[in-house]
Amino acid sequence: MLEEAVALMRDLWRGDLVSHRGQHYTVDRARIYSLPDEPPPIAVAAAAPAAAELAARIGDGFVSTAPDGDLVSKFDAGGGKGKPRYGQLTVCWAESEDEAVQTALEWWPNAALEGDLGQELALPSMFEAAAKMVSEDDIADAIVCGPDAELHRKKIEEFADAGFDHVYVHQVGPDQEGFMRFYEREIISTFAAR
Repeated sequence: MLEEAVALMRDLWRGDLVSHRGQHYTVDRARIYSLPDEPPPIAVAAAAPAAAELAARIGDGFVSTAPDGDLVSKFDAGGGKGKPRYGQLTVCWAESEDEAVQTALEWWPNAALEGDLGQELALPSMFEAAAKMVSEDDIADAIVCGPDAELHRKKIEEFADAGFDHVYVHQVGPDQEGFMRFYEREIISTFAAR
């Protein structure tokens, strides 16, 4: 399904009229009229070895939410060597760890759902029901919570050590300005000095 979708996107970004009757998608005379100067790169997310190999074959980059060096190796071996690798780090910065845990539990409890439960539920109501099983301890184990700069830096370094060349940080909760000030002051300046 993903492979067919990526091929369709690439066809549409050429600017031609596209018709397609595939296994998963039907497109009837679609066209993008306002094309970018160059087609945007497609980074493909993967959490399993076969998906990492697919990402290498069809994507311009790789995305993962875990600092898993084995997935990076599969991506490289599948033809991804030299393509960008993006790690997503979910954090919840707040003035205190307790405040951050409470915020993460309210805004992003799905981070602590295990296995396919966090990805394969069909309806929002199912996510809501599953999220009720998440405790404060579960959230604290799943997300870096609070103002400890060393914990944030350590998680970023785990992605770098696994072979990711980019890490983007997903801040949970409404205090985006506080998070940005903290990262500017405590995190970015540290890595920039290296």
